[in-house]
Amino acid sequence: MTEPDKDEIRQHVRRTYAAVALTPAGGCGCGPSCCAPQVAAVPGASGKVGYAPEELRAVPEGADMGLGCGNPQQIALLKEGEVLLDLGCGGGFDCFLAAEKVGSSGRVIGVDMTPEMIDKARRNARTGGYTNVEFRLGEIEHLPVADSSVDVVLSNCVINLSSDKQQVYREAWRVLKPGGRLAISDIVAVADLPEELKNDLEKHAGCVAGAATAEETVRMLREAGSIDYSVEIQEGSRDFIRDWFPKTGVENHVRSAAIRGRK
Repeated sequence: MTEPDKDEIRQHVRRTYAAVALTPAGGCGCGPSCCAPQVAAVPGASGKVGYAPEELRAVPEGADMGLGCGNPQQIALLKEGEVLLDLGCGGGFDCFLAAEKVGSSGRVIGVDMTPEMIDKARRNARTGGYTNVEFRLGEIEHLPVADSSVDVVLSNCVINLSSDKQQVYREAWRVLKPGGRLAISDIVAVADLPEELKNDLEKHAGCVAGAATAEETVRMLREAGSIDYSVEIQEGSRDFIRDWFPKTGVENHVRSAAIRGRK
């Protein structure tokens, strides 16, 4: 299996998540069926990665598609009146949870490169009556967001999908206000990936093949301009990662991590 180029990876990821968005039951994203011909939802997936039952009940039906690998809401520590940006917002799940925390005086912006996801998120926002949330089509490497305009950049299991992660962190720091913070749940590599996994487009779309190491992530945070950062590996994530690609051993190579930073 030859190594795919960046454009191949990007297009495959976009096609995969377009299929997730168009699946009535939702989808799995980083789960065992997301790379199969029939994309299917994984019941209770978000509960397994750290979301409380009341959070799952609080959003419009269809917003929670089980796409995460953690709960970045727990480390975002959102306050009334803040402006939050969600990188790779999907159907808007984290955006809607954040909207309640920042209140009517705050604002939430979701960015996703998949038109089908943006359409779904906007429909969910209308269904839920959210007036402080907006969704923009764009790439997380080139954010459609003004300089120094947001208090918090949040993301859940998306930066690993990018072939230029350093550029993602540069963009995050560009749009953050001075003192702004980063709250991310993502996948990091804890052991070298075998070539057959690293070069598999399905494993790229499934949040495995493109994972950077914790050390690489720290370096990217530092080079982007963070003055206060940490990458905390979640060892308990091994169990649900095993379910993403059963019998492949991916759980031996990657973990979820809580990634924090401050501008």
